[in-house]
Parts: sequence; structure tokens; C-alpha cells
Amino acid sequence: MDASHPGPFADASHPGPGPFAHGGHGSHGEFGAEALGPLLVIALVLAAYLVAAARLGRDGGRPWSRWRAGAFAAGAVALAAALSPPLSSWAHEDFRGHMAQHLLIGMYAPLGLVLGAPVTLVLRAAGPAAGRRIGRLLGSAPMHALAHPVTALLLNAGGLYALYATPLYEATAARPFAHELVHVHFLLSGCLFAWAVAGPDPAPRRPPVPVRLVVMGAAIAAHATLAQLMYAGLLDVRAPAVQVMGGAELMYYGGDIAEILLAVALIATWRPRRAGARRSAAPRPVRRRPGARPRPKAQRAQ
Repeated sequence: MDASHPGPFADASHPGPGPFAHGGHGSHGEFGAEALGPLLVIALVLAAYLVAAARLGRDGGRPWSRWRAGAFAAGAVALAAALSPPLSSWAHEDFRGHMAQHLLIGMYAPLGLVLGAPVTLVLRAAGPAAGRRIGRLLGSAPMHALAHPVTALLLNAGGLYALYATPLYEATAARPFAHELVHVHFLLSGCLFAWAVAGPDPAPRRPPVPVRLVVMGAAIAAHATLAQLMYAGLLDVRAPAVQVMGGAELMYYGGDIAEILLAVALIATWRPRRAGARRSAAPRPVRRRPGARPRPKAQRAQ
């Protein structure tokens, strides 16, 4: 093999610069304006959420759930931690930090943000006109396709395979703007998947819980398979072997924990219909006396 191409596992004793040492992207502990921008957006969104939640209680209506507010705040804090030092600096120097950052951005932060039910909060805080616009958006045909759990799974897990099983990883690691786009994709696809599977906000034509549990199982299998391929060195991830193996372990165990939490959130909202309730909802047959003839329609109308 050519010495200029160390292969998927670089020598752990000579890690070299690798794809994480690109400059101008917050490496070496620098905390520039490019990092302050996303953090300011996160702070503004969290402040708007908390203000809207507080107004619901002051206006005399039903107060907003503190549990929901805490979940949204935890998601925002997880996202901010992923984009701040020391984790952001570690992510640009070590593949294990890179994987920890992506777990927070793509799995843990979306879980908290979605469980905070921000759409429901907007529907309660805004006027009827905003509610009608949101309802039309949720009822549109593109949203029906996008919000299906299978579509969300393909965008979420498919993005991981596209990043680590193709040359896309090396290309984005060397380009700061492309790397930020990867972060945006992980965040949005993670929120979409959490919302489609277990989100408390309204979703169009959401499949029943057993179907969503099957999708959850497929997601767990997809993440576990990718982590095992990475651990075995079968993916072209140019980083020291000890870092790649550590990152694969983080993906395997950290991803399992996040998906278990999502499954718990799904099951907690499951209210299966009882057989007696289904029988009572069914129309009862009309009983007639033996030998009685049905009355004509005209006579019934009288």
C-alpha cells in the first residue's frame, strides 16, 4: 500500500494530522465567531420557547408542562454542549470526539427538543390563523411522505451510511462548511425521526405504535451494523485504529441508549384499545321479534 495513503486505520502511535486537524474551524481550543453564531441561535430559540411557555400560565389557561419545558431545555443544552469547547475541539482532533459530538447532535439533542412539543406550544400560544397555517402544512402531501417513520429512518440512518461508508466523510472533514452541513443534516434528520416515531406533536397519518416499534428495531439494527463494520476496520475511515474503534463503541452503546430512551417515550404514550371498547364502538345489530316483517322506508319516516 502507498505510504501516502495510510488506509482505514492509521498507525495509533503516529496519528498524524488526519482529517480532524483542519484549521479555521474551531480547532486547538479556539472559540471564534463561527462557533458563537449557532450558540446564539440556540439561546434565542430556547428563550422564545420558555417565554411562550410562561405566558400560557399567566394568561389564565392551562399551564405548560414543566416536564416538556425541561425536555426542550435539555435538548438545547445538549446541542450547545456539542458545539462548544472542549467537545468541539476534541471532535476536530480525535475521531472519538467526532462521534460523541455527532451522537449529541443527531440523537440526544433531537430527543429532548422533540419531547418538548414545540409545535403544540406554538399552536397554543399563537392565534387561530397561525394554527390554520400549521394545519395546512401538516396536511400537505409532501409532509405526509416526509413524516412517515420509514422515510425518517432512511434519511437518518441512510445519512450515517452515506457519510462513513463512502468518501463523503473525508471530503466533509476537510471542508468546514461541508462539515457544518453534515451537522445540520444530523440535527434535522434526528428531529424528524424522533417526531415521526414518538413525538407528542401532531403528525399526519402516523402509523400505529406496533408499526413504529418495528421501525425502531430497524433503526437499532442499522446503527449496530454500521458500528460493527467500523469497529472491524471495514470502512475507509482515515484515523488511528484506537480512535476508530473507540468511536465505533460510542456509536454502538451510545446509540443504543438514545434509541431505548426514544422507545420508552413511544411506549409511554401508547394507549392500546381494549377488545371490549372495540366491541362497544361497533354498530349493534337491530333485533326483531320472530316472524316480524321489516317496515317499509316510507312507514319508518312517518
